[in-house]
Amino acid sequence: MFAYRQDFIRFAIEQQVLRFGEFQTKAGRLSPYFFNAGLFNNGASLKRLTQFYAQAILASGIPFDMLYGPAYKGIPLAAGTAIALAEQGRNVPYCFNRKEAKDHGEGGSMVGAKLQGRVIIIDDVISAGTSVRESIELITVAGAVPCAVAIALDRMERGLGKLSAVQEVQRNYGIPVVAIATLDDLLGYLPDRAGMGQNLQAVQSYRDRYGVQND
Repeated sequence: MFAYRQDFIRFAIEQQVLRFGEFQTKAGRLSPYFFNAGLFNNGASLKRLTQFYAQAILASGIPFDMLYGPAYKGIPLAAGTAIALAEQGRNVPYCFNRKEAKDHGEGGSMVGAKLQGRVIIIDDVISAGTSVRESIELITVAGAVPCAVAIALDRMERGLGKLSAVQEVQRNYGIPVVAIATLDDLLGYLPDRAGMGQNLQAVQSYRDRYGVQND
C-alpha cells in the first residue's frame, strides 16, 4: 500500500472533508461517512490535495501527455495537479472546458493547451459517470486519446447494478480509474486511531452491505 493513501485519509479527516455520522446518498442509502472535495477550499488545502493527485498519477505508471479538467470542479484540480507535477519534475500542459462556448475573442469551448496525445481526466469523484462520458466525448472529438481518470476517493459502492460507478467507467470506456484512496484505505486507517472504533464498525457494515470487490 502506498503511504500517501493513508496520509490522504488523515488529511481529509483533519480538513473535515471526510466526516462521520449519518448521511443520505443520492441512491437513498444511509452512509456512515461523507466525502465532499469541495471543502478543500483554500490555497493550502488545494495545494496539498493536488500534490496527492500528482503522487497517485505518477505511482500508477500510466503514460500520459496532458491533463484535462471538466468544468467546474475539475478546473482547479487540473491546474493544481499540473503545478504539483511540475514541482516533481514532470511539466505537462493542461486544459479545461467552458459550460457555454465563447462567441468572441478566441471563441470555442476549450481553455488552455490544445487537446492532443494521451489525456488524463481530473475530477473529484465518479458518481453517475456523466462528467466522464462528456469529457471522453470532448477529448475524442478533438483527436486526442483519453487514457485515464484520476479521482480523490473511490467509494467502492454498487450503483444500480453489481458494479460501482468506477467499475462501470472502466468497463464502458476501457480506461483505468486512478483514485488517491479508496474505501478500503479508509478501513485500513481507522483501526489504529483512538476513538474511531464506532466509525470503523459502521463503515465496515456499510462496505459489507453495499460494497464491491476492487479489480
